[in-house]
Amino acid sequence: MTQKDNHILLKGIRIYSEEKIIENGFIIIKNQKIAGLGTMDEPIIGEDFEVIEVPAHFNAVPGFIDVHIHGVNGADTMDGTKEALDTMTATLPKEGTTSFLATTMTQEGKQIENALINAGEYIEKQTANGNAEILGLHLEGPFVNPKKAGAQPIQHIVNPNLELFEEWQKLSNGTIKLVTLAPEQPGGLEMIRYLKKNGIIASLGHTDATYEQVGEAIEAGANHVTHLFNQMRGLHHREPGVVGAAFLRKELKAEIIVDGVHVHPEMVNLAYMNKQSDGLILITDSMRAKCLKNGLYDLGGQEVTVKDGKAVLADGTLAGSILKLGHAVKNILTYTGCSLEEAVEMASVNPAKQLNVFDRKGSISVGKDADIVILDENMEVFMTFCRGTLSYKKGENCQ
Repeated sequence: MTQKDNHILLKGIRIYSEEKIIENGFIIIKNQKIAGLGTMDEPIIGEDFEVIEVPAHFNAVPGFIDVHIHGVNGADTMDGTKEALDTMTATLPKEGTTSFLATTMTQEGKQIENALINAGEYIEKQTANGNAEILGLHLEGPFVNPKKAGAQPIQHIVNPNLELFEEWQKLSNGTIKLVTLAPEQPGGLEMIRYLKKNGIIASLGHTDATYEQVGEAIEAGANHVTHLFNQMRGLHHREPGVVGAAFLRKELKAEIIVDGVHVHPEMVNLAYMNKQSDGLILITDSMRAKCLKNGLYDLGGQEVTVKDGKAVLADGTLAGSILKLGHAVKNILTYTGCSLEEAVEMASVNPAKQLNVFDRKGSISVGKDADIVILDENMEVFMTFCRGTLSYKKGENCQ
């Protein structure tokens, strides 16, 4: 979908702006940016806008940012093709995702390198074409602990290796923005220090670290936790583990998969009560089967069965999700009773701040990218604008 010169007037809607909630508001979009906002009581200086009227009880919120997503609609980052990333960027606005980190997984080195080269070239050439924007890469593995491998193929797991990482970052054109690793593995703390020094997020995940080891990792520069609760040392009254550290250490932002499968709704609420909305980041960790039917799919060369909202390996291990980020927002509202403002903080504000792109994304504010999601009265995604272009309107596929 395209609009003339991207000059759009969204009117008559409740706006969750960076500063406040605006009732019966308007948003002016020009040249991919938010050019103005206010209430309909204020005069709107006339230009030849395309006017889009939205029901007053619908909500305009900033576009969602998924920092951990492998695939969707038959495509996966590890496919290493332009077509796969085209599919991902075109499909994700349907769930309210306007930007994301394309996420790799533990695999044979050449396959990782191919995915990194492909994504690096893609990011360099991408334009504001109405699709979701790839903000960079999330390297999930292979620097993890085999004891907490989950769906990461154990045979390809290696210890943190700075020389290898530097080569991979070069191949990706410097687009790796977040690395999931196990700090207790040999070379883990050294890598965290390197990542911190170079402005890359060091995330603790697929790890059997003790509470004390997590403290050392934070001291080295770690500030993120990959899919809280899943594939990490859990909470114990004599050893707080990674989960205990995530709850207690404010330095850590924690991703969480709010699909009711990976984490029980009451545990989601426990995390929310401990971390609050400023400490959590909603993610999907979705794989290629999202938006497709039940059946057999591939994840890193492993057969995955998708049935009844769950994706599992042959032994029953969860293998990513088929969660849509818009549904995660709706779920967090239900599971915790949080406000929509808080849900937006977890889905948009926190990931933007963590990725250091809050100057242009993560909130509705004049001068920022016009990444906007319209939620209907049921908190379902009704419209999505990606950098000023109407990318999705309810009624299309992938609902």
